[in-house]
Amino acid sequence: MIRKEEVYRIGVFNKPHGVKGELAFTFTDDIFDRSDCDYLICLIDGIFVPFFVEEYRFRSDSTALVKLEDVDTADEARRFTNVEVYFPVKYCQEDIDAGSRHMAWDYFVGFRVEDIHHGLLGEVSYVDDSTSNVLFVIAGKSGERLVPVSEDLIRHVDRAGRVITMELPEGLLDL
Repeated sequence: MIRKEEVYRIGVFNKPHGVKGELAFTFTDDIFDRSDCDYLICLIDGIFVPFFVEEYRFRSDSTALVKLEDVDTADEARRFTNVEVYFPVKYCQEDIDAGSRHMAWDYFVGFRVEDIHHGLLGEVSYVDDSTSNVLFVIAGKSGERLVPVSEDLIRHVDRAGRVITMELPEGLLDL
């Protein structure tokens, strides 16, 4: 069984493309193109299910057409509409270890965030990358907080323990 901490979200399947089972795929990380992993993981009815990729081709820098194995018609592909797509962390360990800028910030959803001055802030529930200033949305005891995602503010990342230690500027948490 695949657990949530073993994967991170890289996009969503949109609608079928054509009649041979291809799916339009909007992605936030093209790790599937840079790694040796030959499958993607879909969140179906709350369960992470792997599907082997038969082939794919890029349409733009954020969309691709994907053909999954054993999905051969538009009707079969239609059941994947709006399904979230995940990627196994074990296949992107080199990117993580190297601190690659290719790594999507969504990888950190579910990590606890601690500040060296204020202690535990909560857990990353979402990453807002809708603007050039990427923000962690942190759910904690004092409600939801927005914290800028900046390598300058991150002091340590414990990937095994799923903890991000940050040093936030004075007054940021008061906003």
